[in-house]
Amino acid sequence: MINHLYPIKFTPILKDKIWGGDKLKNLLNKPSHVSKIGESWEISDVEGDTSIVANGNLEGQSLKHILSTYKADLLGKKNYEQFGNTFPLLIKFIDAKEDLSIQLHPNDALAAKRHNSFGKTEMWYVMQADQDSNLIVGFNQPMNSETYLKHLNDKSLPEILNFDTVKTGDTYFIDVGRVHAIGAGVLLAEIQQTSDITYRVYDWDRVDSSGNERELHNDLALEAFNFNMPENFRVHYSKTENKTNTMVSCPYFTTNFLKLTETISKTNTKDSFLIYMCVSGQVIVKSNGVSTTLQTGETVLIPAALKHIEMVTDNATLLEVYV
Repeated sequence: MINHLYPIKFTPILKDKIWGGDKLKNLLNKPSHVSKIGESWEISDVEGDTSIVANGNLEGQSLKHILSTYKADLLGKKNYEQFGNTFPLLIKFIDAKEDLSIQLHPNDALAAKRHNSFGKTEMWYVMQADQDSNLIVGFNQPMNSETYLKHLNDKSLPEILNFDTVKTGDTYFIDVGRVHAIGAGVLLAEIQQTSDITYRVYDWDRVDSSGNERELHNDLALEAFNFNMPENFRVHYSKTENKTNTMVSCPYFTTNFLKLTETISKTNTKDSFLIYMCVSGQVIVKSNGVSTTLQTGETVLIPAALKHIEMVTDNATLLEVYV
């Protein structure tokens, strides 16, 4: 069945968010008539939000269906043995016109016990940031539950959080149990485990159009916190042109940085699918006799059975992701 496989694109699943803006529409050309689009889910197997193929002979079929059909040819042998007919990653672009809530995510054990879900380890790559825009990651001082709860209860939580001003290319690894938030003015790519479990602990006291505050999850969050995490969340990586540069490698995914100024050929030696997110420029991805064009803000899935890939470009920046 490998003859039926090719570089697969999916129809983006757009999410209207109270904090969303218009960059996904205006900068990444996502089709929307809604004014506050916060997220574009590029590849998703989250229940109720399964991606649909947008190109080729599988067009119109769901990710869940093609995974159950092609199995290890799509995921890779070890991945299929581990995950079965569940795609292990959720791939997004996020536009924060306003600050997101301060939040954290549970680990695998806690998420499985409470929600029958994976945990939510994730990473961010900043694609564009307005002047003085920031991300919140971790605390600005040694922390424990008593100090945290004191500031939470007297609404002074921002005083103990770490704010980083960011620019294009800045990259962060957000481990489970670490408090974080995307700040206003930031457009980023997010790679994460397949999970939609988020514990909001503070939402800036804002209300929706009906005057209602969003639900907080402080009781759930307290058990999920890890107050003793090292400050290793800033990712330092090389940017050698036309080479594979490792950014993040963790048990859940590996992400590489590719700055391409010429056509290259790649061989997939991993027992895994590959995902390419185009974060700037344009590239034509060729494999198994099929050519697929990626513009800035587009994503493609290369099935594990396809081992030879050609990338035709003179200027593109890509994130390469696999498990």
